[in-house]
Amino acid sequence: MPVKKKQEIKLDITGIAFGGRGIAKVDGFTVFVDGAVPGDTVLARIGKKKKSYAEARATEVLNPSADRVERRCGYSGWCGGCKWQFLKYERQLEYKQNHVREALEHIAGISGVTVHPVLPSEKVFGYRNKMEFSFSDRRWLLPEELGRPEIPKDFALGLHVPGTFDKILDIDACLLQPEKGNRILDDVRDIAGSSGLPPYGLRSHAGFWRFLMLRHSVAENMWLVNVVTSSENSQALRSLADHLISAHHDIAGVVNNVTASKAAVATGEYEIPVAGRQLLKERLGRFEFEISANSFFQTNTLQAEKIYETVRRFAGLAGGETVVDLYTGTGTIPIWLSEDAGEIIGLEMAESAVSDAKKNCRKNGIENCRFIAGDIRSSISEIEKQPDVIIIDPPRAGMHKDVVKAVTSISPGKIVYVSCNPATLARDLLMLAGHYRVEEIQPVDMFPHTYHIEAVANLEKR
Repeated sequence: MPVKKKQEIKLDITGIAFGGRGIAKVDGFTVFVDGAVPGDTVLARIGKKKKSYAEARATEVLNPSADRVERRCGYSGWCGGCKWQFLKYERQLEYKQNHVREALEHIAGISGVTVHPVLPSEKVFGYRNKMEFSFSDRRWLLPEELGRPEIPKDFALGLHVPGTFDKILDIDACLLQPEKGNRILDDVRDIAGSSGLPPYGLRSHAGFWRFLMLRHSVAENMWLVNVVTSSENSQALRSLADHLISAHHDIAGVVNNVTASKAAVATGEYEIPVAGRQLLKERLGRFEFEISANSFFQTNTLQAEKIYETVRRFAGLAGGETVVDLYTGTGTIPIWLSEDAGEIIGLEMAESAVSDAKKNCRKNGIENCRFIAGDIRSSISEIEKQPDVIIIDPPRAGMHKDVVKAVTSISPGKIVYVSCNPATLARDLLMLAGHYRVEEIQPVDMFPHTYHIEAVANLEKR
């Protein structure tokens, strides 16, 4: 065997895999290495060992790649949010473009398609308009924190470490959100930690404080603070809200989502307004949107406009077309395209999202968009008029095969597919390949310092 579990081995990194890990070869055997990029020579510890590959983590960089830069965040490499923070941004974009191209070739068997250079993010730090932090009664300790008795082990507010479900890395700042968010995070930690109410434990399913979700409006430069708890406690939440609003004039409101569910999901079974507004106002182009604590909205506001403008360009609308938007969410794509089409029909499973979409249309004076709530596999049959264009913006899992069949049965002249996962994009394009030809793909970087990449595909009917 070329490598053994727990073995420390010197490796030359020659490639990079989707998922952000470096690739090394040992006598033809593939090793995926966390914390390494092409050009590195590293000392790595073997973790998982499979028949055809192994997984490892770089423990020391012996000879750094010329593409390496200094990390700005001390948590990078631990929390899992910024796997590529040590990699030059221009190289990140090149690797992301390659990921899209390689997924097409290896999964769909489609080659020769123009995959344009990635549209870069205007901001590479402070770009996230939404951050979700978890409370825990089990703190994950950094190496330098081990053996220090003054550090509490039973309280943390921060981010998950990959591979652990119940421990949280307590952080004082995340560079992916605007700086004010970090000051709010610190204040919530101090107030919750001294409240006498325990954090929630994912093993015990006991405790009060569960999640902190911070949302930021670029247009307003205001914040919405959503505290998720396991039960109601108006006194504790009111005390927290009073302190936050007194300390930060740019907090628009504080809300409390309450859930007794054991699932580690930061949404409540119901929401209680605590102070101020329950909504933020955001803008995309000339359009204004109201965003509540649990609304879906693209996480990088400035880049969302680039995605939607690419959709508009690929759709090539002349003003009278019928457009269907699958997985429409809160109606951002229909609203963006509303001036260019005759009618736009949005399909969405979540009734709350459809309610938000209708509200956003009314707010912007848009009358040519309508929305259908329900499972897309069945609601797509409610479309009476054959659409000229179908926009598809599915979740990471891509389209269900029944939706693919329905789309090919409807047979629009053009499809514009918006993807957040190159692998499922390639799989779905393969299913559509007998009916549609991929003309071009435009990747858009929504998440600098991660391997994630959005891509907009332009498909023409054969």
